[in-house]
Amino acid sequence: MPVPVIVPESFRQMIYLLAYIASVVAINYAFSYAPHLDLLWSCWVGLIFVLRDMVQTRYGHWSLAAMIVGGILSYWLADPFVATASVTAFAVSETVDWIVFTVTRRSLKDRLWISSALSIPVDTLLFFGILGLWDATVIGTALASKLAGVSAVWALMMSREARARA
Repeated sequence: MPVPVIVPESFRQMIYLLAYIASVVAINYAFSYAPHLDLLWSCWVGLIFVLRDMVQTRYGHWSLAAMIVGGILSYWLADPFVATASVTAFAVSETVDWIVFTVTRRSLKDRLWISSALSIPVDTLLFFGILGLWDATVIGTALASKLAGVSAVWALMMSREARARA
């Protein structure tokens, strides 16, 4: 019989933080050194928006510090132009997300979806615009995949709530 592993809550919270920072760096690195796979990377970015909200839920305003750390590491490890485009787009969209997420007094699942629905288009259009990549397929895929990822998390949270009520 396997022995259950008990993971402290603080460690689980730290996993979201580290995953968020690592994902920011990894996606900037990927866009820098394999830009021909931008369609694939655009699908991956949706996860980062969900991780960002999970970090904000656990660490509050310190989530902005995590974004700064991810940006600095990206600047050192990825193409500085891509990192600058990413940090600029992310800073603006993060501000939109942070305002909506902080001001809105709705449930967590609704705040995740609403804040992402507003910040994702801002991030996507700014990032690709700064890079000069006005490819409708890539932009459309980025928007759709990010919103699909957030919607999937929202649906899972709805399902969890329904099970808890039953």
